[in-house]
Amino acid sequence: MINIDELKFDEKGLIPAIVVDAYSKKVLTLAYMNKESLKISIERGLTCFFSRSRQQLWLKGETSGNFQHIVSITADCDKDALTIVVEKDGPACHTGSDSCFSSLLWRRDGPEEFSIETLYDLLKERKKRLPEGSYTTYLFQKGLDKILKKVGEEATEVIIAGKAEDKKETIYEIADLAYHVMVLMVQAEISVEDIKKELAARNIVDHKIKQEKMTGDNSSVLTEPKKES
Repeated sequence: MINIDELKFDEKGLIPAIVVDAYSKKVLTLAYMNKESLKISIERGLTCFFSRSRQQLWLKGETSGNFQHIVSITADCDKDALTIVVEKDGPACHTGSDSCFSSLLWRRDGPEEFSIETLYDLLKERKKRLPEGSYTTYLFQKGLDKILKKVGEEATEVIIAGKAEDKKETIYEIADLAYHVMVLMVQAEISVEDIKKELAARNIVDHKIKQEKMTGDNSSVLTEPKKES
């Protein structure tokens, strides 16, 4: 690990900081820090920047509540720029957008790169616009009970394909299930980020359990929560 004194601030005492979402890996914003704001960021675990227009420090989220909890801070090879990975409490942009980078300038011809996030955004758009002839529109119009029924049906299909040890069919059915689960997520206003956070939390718990088993310490073994009867 390096220390702050090794960083190269510019002639105005600033260093650019690229803020990245820990879960989506999306670039959220580009801001600037001076040595004081960087020290505050490290001490508090929250992003604190230097405003070039106001010529003062500002703690992200202090007025909006959209704090950015720092996971890591990494300098580039020249030590004159930073990447800050964060867990955010809300939109990064003052416009209310998830990211400050939302105005497309150029894209090469061809299909867009697929991601779970782009599929989720497409489903959200389908729910908003309800284009005629769309199967997704049909599901949203029918409502929660229909969506839940389809999730149950597709889960059964996954079980049948998995039991038959048919890899190709299992992949196909898992894709069907994933699609319908994401429709349910949009219906229930559950984001991809919500699921990633939950999985990340479980990964920490699993790591703790493994450590306890390795050390033979059973005094605080974590167990699955019991369902209420």
